[in-house]
Amino acid sequence: MDFLYNLGISGYKMAVQLASVKNRKARLLLDGQAQTFDYLRERLDPAGGYIWIHVSSLGEFEQGRPLIELIRRERPEARLLLTFFSPSGYEVRKNYDQVDAVCYLPFDLPGNVRNFLDLVKPSMAIFVKYEFWGNYLRELQRREVPTFSVSAIFRSGQVFFKPWGGKMCKMLHCFTTLFVQNEESRKLLQGIGIEQVKVCGDTRFDRVAHVREQAKQFPVMEEFVSNSRMTAVLGSSWGPDEDLMIPYFNAHPGLKLIIAPHEFDRERLLSLMSRIERPCGLYSQTQPDTASQLDCIIIDTFGMLSSLYRYGQLAMVGGGFGSGIHNINEAAVYGIPVVFGPNYGKFSEAKDLIACGGSFTVSNADEFTTLMDRLLSDPEHLRRSGTIAEQYIQSHLGATQLIYNQIKHYIKD
Repeated sequence: MDFLYNLGISGYKMAVQLASVKNRKARLLLDGQAQTFDYLRERLDPAGGYIWIHVSSLGEFEQGRPLIELIRRERPEARLLLTFFSPSGYEVRKNYDQVDAVCYLPFDLPGNVRNFLDLVKPSMAIFVKYEFWGNYLRELQRREVPTFSVSAIFRSGQVFFKPWGGKMCKMLHCFTTLFVQNEESRKLLQGIGIEQVKVCGDTRFDRVAHVREQAKQFPVMEEFVSNSRMTAVLGSSWGPDEDLMIPYFNAHPGLKLIIAPHEFDRERLLSLMSRIERPCGLYSQTQPDTASQLDCIIIDTFGMLSSLYRYGQLAMVGGGFGSGIHNINEAAVYGIPVVFGPNYGKFSEAKDLIACGGSFTVSNADEFTTLMDRLLSDPEHLRRSGTIAEQYIQSHLGATQLIYNQIKHYIKD
């Protein structure tokens, strides 16, 4: 890539180094990257030939996971390497057992790129959704490594489609194929001369359907909802989401509530509990024989949320008052309506579900109260909205198999 791109990456690295003084995630990223090359030397077969899958964080991992596991089932002899950029993904999935190795991806600087690819010797590279690293892509192309973008989605506001985005656009030519979520993305890419595009949909739908089939049962939660006619699940919540749901819950004794905060530490959990005016407990401290006595359970354990939605009649998914909503498909697959804040513009499934009546967006407490009152007072409306949400998910399954059918010819024996 050119000088300005490398300068930008170097500046980004410097910013992370400065932030690491006080920011734990930045410190974890730098510490993790510092170990990557030694880890690869110790862990990988020097012969290489790895299928390299790169994701940014946990959300992108879940998006790529169906494809990873399909490759593992169909080609168990294949060597798989998974890399993360964000600590929030790596720290949760560093022991993922469906791949041969998991590590951080070093910053996209020429020396790092050459060292990384020399160690991995990839036979194929797969980047999930938004991952576009110019030096890695260019070097993969130079080495004639088949390279794919999976479940990518493009919008007209992205830099690739700006008058000054020509140099960034060049990196898209490095992909063997871009598997995009929708026709709009294909048309946008076609407009800037990117023709190696196939519309296959979003692998996240396949993932949530699989999770539902394998959903875990939790004795504590079974007892918690055993005497409830109406339970709401507040998933991946942040402060603004809780500011709407908690006062409403406090004022409606017929409603039970499960809160799964996006991030939690002791101080945050204590703060949440102090705002609940009805019997409330932490999941880790609740026994099945006392769970039914509670009106609210706060989840303080990782890895439960995707199975928890099964216990609700409706869900609110957090993030919509921040940078963007979290995974609403995880809730919709259970046939329950989903509520979220106003920042959903980047998510086609949110716009689709609102349009068809399976989801609802709110911008303030008044809108939230009006919506909740209607859903709770009209069982038929609640049921119909949930059915629409479930049908929407079912109608979008199959992207993983479509993508695999296109790339399997590149997997070496």
